[in-house]
Amino acid sequence: MPHKMEYMIVYHPAFDLYHSVYRMLQILTHFNRNDYVETERLRIWDFYLLFPDKISTIKLKNNEKDIKELIKTFIKKSDNPYELLLDNRKVFERIKPYQLGALKCLASYGIIDKDYLNTNRITIISKEILSTYSSKFEALSSKENNAISLLTSHFYLMSLYGEGGLKDRTQLLESKYDAQ
Repeated sequence: MPHKMEYMIVYHPAFDLYHSVYRMLQILTHFNRNDYVETERLRIWDFYLLFPDKISTIKLKNNEKDIKELIKTFIKKSDNPYELLLDNRKVFERIKPYQLGALKCLASYGIIDKDYLNTNRITIISKEILSTYSSKFEALSSKENNAISLLTSHFYLMSLYGEGGLKDRTQLLESKYDAQ
């Protein structure tokens, strides 16, 4: 008798283009600056929105104890076995096509500037269209809201590149060859 194999299909929003669009819209809705954000920075933020428990693994400096305390207080760890990651960097690379696909989708809807996207920068060109879409979504959990607020404030102000930059602190992207 042939061996019957059974498979279990497990869904994870990290590998869902539509969920990636949803997350990018949520992040951009909270990004209240009339400036650009680097594509790599936005991808890092998206990773931490997907896995908020991982924010506590970002290397912080001694003078950032207040940020560490905010993370501990407002982004409480959960015991979800589906959130267990053995290699953050590998997962980050695996979700890249979904993230970039989501950004191209947002550019095609006229929410972000496609010319800036081609230079790896994200600029919101229509807050009206952005709010039209984002108003139709269900509310984020308080943990997700707290994560986005922290990421788009404190982790926007620090450099993306070089030693002590966001890429270096998260270890999600190579940073040792970055120009300062």
